Amino acid sequence: MDAARTVPAPLSQLPNALTIARLALIPVYVVLVTHADGGHSWTAAAVFGVAGVTDQIDGYLARRWHVESGFGKIADPLADRLMIDAAVLLLWHAGRLPWVALAIPARDVFLIAVTPLALGRGYRFEVNFLGKVATWFMYASLGFVMVTRESTSWPLWAFWTGFGIAAVSLLLYTRKARREVAV
Repeated sequence: MDAARTVPAPLSQLPNALTIARLALIPVYVVLVTHADGGHSWTAAAVFGVAGVTDQIDGYLARRWHVESGFGKIADPLADRLMIDAAVLLLWHAGRLPWVALAIPARDVFLIAVTPLALGRGYRFEVNFLGKVATWFMYASLGFVMVTRESTSWPLWAFWTGFGIAAVSLLLYTRKARREVAV
């Protein structure tokens, strides 16, 4: 067994398999929420919650077992962005989120577009702590939006907290990119 690995080789692929499973849950979630009554669906929220939990598990296992991979470093945050963006777009369309919430998928489109360019110029992509916290808030708040009545405001407060944290995290990513990217 390789010294860097602390688990058997087949088990070392579990974090990436969980990321792939999360990507596979996106179309399932989309179908469930589009057939939901005004974005209200316990089943869609459960699928969304499973995605959020697997996000925590795959990263934890990869770090704990020392099996981080280039694939995981890109696919894991991409899976989160795609799932959260799908939720924001569909919940906005269902009238459960205000139009300003569309800044989340817009930010993510921007990040997805510029990340390959920055990587090619020396940027080392690493998810920052605030980015993780924002993701936790997004998963939790959007899940709560799906299972509460439209008139319930506290899930939106959690959403806006995550939104603010995501904005700060974007500023930190931008500052880090400016320092690292060769002009």
